[in-house]
Amino acid sequence: MSLTDILRAEWETDLPPPAAAMVQALIDHGGGTVSSVLFYGSNLRSGDVEGVLDFYVLVDDLIRWRDSRPLALATSLLPPTVEYWELPWQGHTLRAKVAVMGADQFVHRTRFDRLDTTIWARFTQPVLLAFARDDAARQQALDAVAQAIASAARWAALLGPETGTARDYWEALFKATYSAELRVEKASRGVSLVDHAADRYTALLAPAWVAARIPFEDRPGDQHRPLLSRAERAQGLAAWGWRRRFGKALNIARLVKAAFTFTGGVDYLLWKLHRHSGVRLELTPFQRRHPILSAPGILLKLRRMGAIR
Repeated sequence: MSLTDILRAEWETDLPPPAAAMVQALIDHGGGTVSSVLFYGSNLRSGDVEGVLDFYVLVDDLIRWRDSRPLALATSLLPPTVEYWELPWQGHTLRAKVAVMGADQFVHRTRFDRLDTTIWARFTQPVLLAFARDDAARQQALDAVAQAIASAARWAALLGPETGTARDYWEALFKATYSAELRVEKASRGVSLVDHAADRYTALLAPAWVAARIPFEDRPGDQHRPLLSRAERAQGLAAWGWRRRFGKALNIARLVKAAFTFTGGVDYLLWKLHRHSGVRLELTPFQRRHPILSAPGILLKLRRMGAIR
């Protein structure tokens, strides 16, 4: 079975009703500029309505999404732009973290040669196509996600052991990508990512290597060996060194950008605060309009409330 065949089969899975409700809200907001919507993350596995649903919205026109030229420019320079959404649904409040970027940007950033590792690494994980405007948009999303997985598998061959199981290669890959990003999780987080869908990752490796044009041979005991020369491995390690150095700087730049472009970010942080500490903080209209300027006073208040130490 080819890589795209595996993805097509995965995408036949029904969307959980809470996610479907949120997707409809996203489509209603974006209208005809929404090319496709991808659903991924921990709630894809759990179906939990209390957590945060994760979506990527791929659009044709960044300006039309929020009717903002500055925001569109920021997204075009450093995609994606993240938004926080809340939606009443069947007695619950659905919450979603929505990343928005151009459909063509998404295709470009799933390529193997990109310095930014975050997009292709994220979409190596399980994902559902929640919406596609038409057959062309569906094919574009399918090709891009397949390209993301092939890019990841090619890096896994270069960064992983000379011979190993499928799990060995994916764990090596995720360990490397976590080390290249500015994250609170430890690099060992990559092990748990594989654990969540171990059979899927095992099934993906060989088709992904075929798609990436990596020659390999199967060995006894579910072992695989990519047929790479020492020079190819050395070149791969050197190229990854650039990505590791670039990755953390890119993450910092995204955090700075998010301080000015994270639509609904204040509500997201307040919800996270309440969920983890039990403290419910009400902000004044001024604090909502100027969260960065108000940050010192807010932090002092939170400390007095015992929410932070």
